[in-house]
Amino acid sequence: MSNARDLYTIGQLAQRTGLQARTIRFWSDSGVVPPAGRSSGGYRLYDAEAVARLDLVRTLRDLGLGLDDVQRILREQSTLRELAATHVEALDAEIRTLKVRRAVLRVLARRDSTTEEITLMHALARLSARERQQIIDAFVDRAFAGVLDEDAALVAGWMRDLPSDLPEDPTSEQVDAWVELAELVADEGFQRTVRDMIVSGDDRLEFGLDLRPLVLEHAGGAMERGIAPESAAATAVLDRIVPAGLPAEETASLISWLGMVAEPRVERYWQLLSVLNGRPPAPPAVPAFRWLLAAVVAHR
Repeated sequence: MSNARDLYTIGQLAQRTGLQARTIRFWSDSGVVPPAGRSSGGYRLYDAEAVARLDLVRTLRDLGLGLDDVQRILREQSTLRELAATHVEALDAEIRTLKVRRAVLRVLARRDSTTEEITLMHALARLSARERQQIIDAFVDRAFAGVLDEDAALVAGWMRDLPSDLPEDPTSEQVDAWVELAELVADEGFQRTVRDMIVSGDDRLEFGLDLRPLVLEHAGGAMERGIAPESAAATAVLDRIVPAGLPAEETASLISWLGMVAEPRVERYWQLLSVLNGRPPAPPAVPAFRWLLAAVVAHR
């Protein structure tokens, strides 16, 4: 046991830690900060390890842990060194929480938000990484239910591509992106749109990936030059993207498919994932696909 000069009464601990004496006494009675011994008069005495435990318990309680959880954590610790390491981890978690709250406040400070938006933003930003992933996984699972081909599995993996956690110091754009993404996947209309895209044929993914560069180059270029999709000049552009002799049945299928992929909310989904993962979003492709759709309808 430590020397007498290294031991503290509850009153001395209160002065040293800034905690109220009744709080220390309650935590001691609960077993989370046991005394190191007693004085000749029967007063409880505490050592330097108790000071470290008190600081840790206060941090854990401030983080919302109940005393049962605190006791479970502390039962696994036996030395001051281990307590200090656990305290560092707890403080790191608290710092991350504070940084997320700061990012939320930054967003609120630069825009007018309703009470509902403020509540939603704060609640979503405080979710754990696992809880955020569960929201996206539930959306993807509903969209891909019963679709078993390899291409669909590939897309499903891409759509689950959330970062393991919000960045340690998230930007206001990332907080905005997460809130917008959560609202988007909760929208029933968006859910139906994604589901329809997924079940619309078995070779659409490969076709779309092959077509995208041509659409961006030629349809996008036509838009920059001010060529209207209904104009005669658009036919030459269209022929560079879609073969002129495409059968009527395949043309009708293409029109149906373009009507689904030229959906700005789907493109927004991918843009939001990029923001959350710290990547620059890809250039918008929907306007070029809409130009192509209008051109196919006008000329084919």
